[in-house]
Amino acid sequence: MNPMLNIAIRAARKAGNIIMKGYEQSTKDTEVAQKGTNDYVTAIDKAAEQAIIEVVHQSYPDHAIIGEESGLIAGKESNVQWVIDPLDGTTNFVHRFPHFAVSIAIRENGITTVGVVYDPIRNELFTGVRGEGAKLNEFRLRVDNKRDLAGTVLATGFPFKTPRHCPAHLNMIEALMEKGVADFRRTGSAALDLCYVAASRVDGYFEIGLKPWDCAAGDLIAREAGALVTNFVGGTDYLTSGNIIAGNARIVKETLNSIKPILTDDLKK
Repeated sequence: MNPMLNIAIRAARKAGNIIMKGYEQSTKDTEVAQKGTNDYVTAIDKAAEQAIIEVVHQSYPDHAIIGEESGLIAGKESNVQWVIDPLDGTTNFVHRFPHFAVSIAIRENGITTVGVVYDPIRNELFTGVRGEGAKLNEFRLRVDNKRDLAGTVLATGFPFKTPRHCPAHLNMIEALMEKGVADFRRTGSAALDLCYVAASRVDGYFEIGLKPWDCAAGDLIAREAGALVTNFVGGTDYLTSGNIIAGNARIVKETLNSIKPILTDDLKK
């Protein structure tokens, strides 16, 4: 096993244990703070992130870490960065809606080489290593490359942190429905949405305004399972723009064509 993958799995499971202990508490015992518009953090987010940092730095003290809650922790070996979201789906967690995950990506010289997404509720561990494929609990994952957009089920996420994009998002949904999309799923965890594309639980996924820690790990897992991942105009800078589409090549192409006429200027990147 890739040594950094092994450490990432260990860190994800440790964070998952902290999350599950917090999940079993009463909702009134969960300390919640608001970071921004419709953006929350709990003491569990912070404790889980600290656990990940400790596990990583025990083995790789010189590696840099970018965490959702801690920001950038610089390292001497700055060409390796761990991009972590200790609890992707905090709103679900706060409401005891059982769908959230730990997300850990490792980027070397600007390229994601390892991705781990752990769902502690279902004990599902999604992993991907660049050039070596993707797995769910040691079972190989592969997307269905035969189907097109008609009849698909697509995952998405509402741009609740940037309400100005809501009209554009609703226009995208309407345009895709006109192309024959059967249904949409909004689950509240971008990391798991991308993994569900890899596992063919959904046929595709799109979202506006993600952060790198939301999608870096899931992005690699989806791509290693054979999915195509782009921004809204077919480019590859989605980790920067936060605008992302994932699915097999046919679904992504048809999605791009469907939303192209309705994209606002600030989403054409």
